[in-house]
Amino acid sequence: MTDPRSETPARRPFGFWVCLALVIGNMIGSGFFLMPATLAPFGWNGVMGWLVTSLGALTLAITFGSLARVMPQAGGPYAYSRAAFGPFAAFVVAWSYWVSMWIGNVAIATGVVAPLSTIVPGIAEDSVIWTLAIVWLLAAINCFGAAAVGRIQLVTTILKILPLAAVLILAIIVLMQGGGSEAPPLSADGLTFSGELGIAAAATLTLWSFLGLESATVPAERVAAPERNIPRATLIGVLVTGILYTFVCSAVALLMPAEQIANSGAPMADFIGRHWGGPAGVVIALFAAIAAFGTLNGWILMQGELPWAMARDGVFPAWFAKLSRHGTPVRAHVTASLLVTVVLVLNSARSMTDLFGFLILLATCASLVAYFASSLAALKLRVAHNKAAIFMVAALFSAWAIYGAGREAVLWGAVLMASGVPLYFLSRGSSPAAEAAPAAPPE
Repeated sequence: MTDPRSETPARRPFGFWVCLALVIGNMIGSGFFLMPATLAPFGWNGVMGWLVTSLGALTLAITFGSLARVMPQAGGPYAYSRAAFGPFAAFVVAWSYWVSMWIGNVAIATGVVAPLSTIVPGIAEDSVIWTLAIVWLLAAINCFGAAAVGRIQLVTTILKILPLAAVLILAIIVLMQGGGSEAPPLSADGLTFSGELGIAAAATLTLWSFLGLESATVPAERVAAPERNIPRATLIGVLVTGILYTFVCSAVALLMPAEQIANSGAPMADFIGRHWGGPAGVVIALFAAIAAFGTLNGWILMQGELPWAMARDGVFPAWFAKLSRHGTPVRAHVTASLLVTVVLVLNSARSMTDLFGFLILLATCASLVAYFASSLAALKLRVAHNKAAIFMVAALFSAWAIYGAGREAVLWGAVLMASGVPLYFLSRGSSPAAEAAPAAPPE
């Protein structure tokens, strides 16, 4: 009988463009369409916040790209942590990272239905049913093959970039026609690093928008020429996304009256409607739903790939390592989608709203731990001697972001990581593959 841990996907359907779509698509979701309203009170400090976060994200992109070049293995942060620190540390990082995925997918799934409910009001009455239908539809597509997932990701990423490009072009037109008078003046006195509306606070907010930059590294064994395509896609994806974030969000936040944009429920729609007119709200709502749909598609792929990679290495129950005849980890996808369903149903009660918001913060903190561990792994494994300073900056940036999440989220994040430890020892007891941690060759 074949050991399920030896199973690997027979085909590699993801090329460079699909990898790029995974990176960009998993970062740009429906929440991005609301970010201008969040950052409006920050003025130019918000712009500086985007720049700081974009630079930090680029250091992480270089780090993940360097790791993927020498270790093109499925699992991303899990594989890198395992090579550097052994199976136990890798499990702790991957366990919290995996939980953060399916908890985060609850929020992303609701982000698909919420914009659609503004177009078809009847959807709001059965929002939970519609949300679950979308989750299980994408889970089914992921179960039937990675090629279809890649095509969906590519199409939705292209579609979600279109309205952002339109806003950017419109902002340039407005500026050329002298419409920048409403923007607050840029002065050194107005820029502050600390404080409630300072650059640090803005950077902490904008950082959440870059979660997912590592997306191409997790399904590495489905990527053609991963040692080349993953680093390129990760770096270019973060660079493109950072430019879109900085210029599009800043343009909307600065080129409209601060009070109006801060109180707007659809800031990009208001911006387009003000200058171009027409049914801007409906159009933006539709594209926001498409953006969230594409993001959910990519994250559902990852929530199945990670436990499969862990199970194949013997640090997660071997039951998850079995691949279907389509070469997909169906058991992992079904289990994760069931967990998403449970959290969604619980969140449908109004009394669970506050808990849900906290879970999302907790999920974000868990993702940042994976970034921190990967940065330390790059340093320990010496994957690129000439990039050691960049890896150090990436580690410090990740640590700063974890600190910014708040003490309560960090403490509960530690509880989350510890909660999976019994599962590790249960899996390890019957899994000799867990004993050895492969080392990565230096670049």
